[in-house]
Amino acid sequence: MQPPTIGKIRGLQQCSTSRGTFTCLALDHRQNLRRALNPADPSLVPDSALTDFKLEVTAALAGEATAVLLDPQYSAAQAVAAGVIPNNTGLVVAVEATGYTGDPNARQSRILPGWSVEKAKYMGASMIKLLVYYHPDAPTASEIEEFTQQVADECKKVDLGVMLEPLSYPLDPSQKKLTSDEKRYVVVETARKLTPLGVDLLKAEFPLDTANADETAWTMACAEVSAASVVPWILLSAAVDFEVFLRQVSVACLAGASGIAVGRAVWKEAVSMSPEERAAFLQTIARERLSRLTALCTALAKSWTDFYPTHQIDEHWYARY
Repeated sequence: MQPPTIGKIRGLQQCSTSRGTFTCLALDHRQNLRRALNPADPSLVPDSALTDFKLEVTAALAGEATAVLLDPQYSAAQAVAAGVIPNNTGLVVAVEATGYTGDPNARQSRILPGWSVEKAKYMGASMIKLLVYYHPDAPTASEIEEFTQQVADECKKVDLGVMLEPLSYPLDPSQKKLTSDEKRYVVVETARKLTPLGVDLLKAEFPLDTANADETAWTMACAEVSAASVVPWILLSAAVDFEVFLRQVSVACLAGASGIAVGRAVWKEAVSMSPEERAAFLQTIARERLSRLTALCTALAKSWTDFYPTHQIDEHWYARY
């Protein structure tokens, strides 16, 4: 496999530890955060409340992370301007619009109108994050593959890394979620189908339903993701409870994952707290959780540099760049 180009290498370095592992603090939530802040009537939550919450969490926790994942609408530029992202913390910026278009069994993603890969590069992003809804057997699978390739090609033009986040879903609209076996198939096949399309880092779901508590099965499923992906992969938290996620992270990293992207598993309790309670929670419990996860990933995760051959640079590289 060809090594990443120099700009992508720098982005991966900025988002990882010196050992090449990732602890990315995820705060790119939009409508689901609005719903969490006011479950009774999300429409009453002003945009400013989303921004204030994201900046408060970033200020409290980003120092424990290797990178922070933010959205362009409510947090990326705002966090940079407010100075709440430490200088040694990478910045990953989402490019997709929230939600999906099309039928529930044939979901399609799109770029946020008015936003682009090029603009993310201009603002100083270390990488972009692209979320796609994908099922390998869906009628829109080939369209999502083409869309992923298109975004990856745009990133290649400006030498910016791509973190791909595929989210699985059942093809039967009456089915609320995939069964554990279905999820294993979809997550593994998604890694196999999408990672060769020019992406640099896979942000993957845990490949089994958490109701399945068999850690031997967990290890085998995570090893299948590692074997299927041609790029480093990190585990997303999907709002599971912290102690469950801690177990998942240990298994995934030992099976070949390069770290995590964690959001609600660390900070979800903060959405329903008073300002005083929230500040104390973020500075203590949430911060300690993220610190524990970072230490675990540093100790157990596979370095992203293990996936790529050494990049040899000669004195004329800039002329060909």
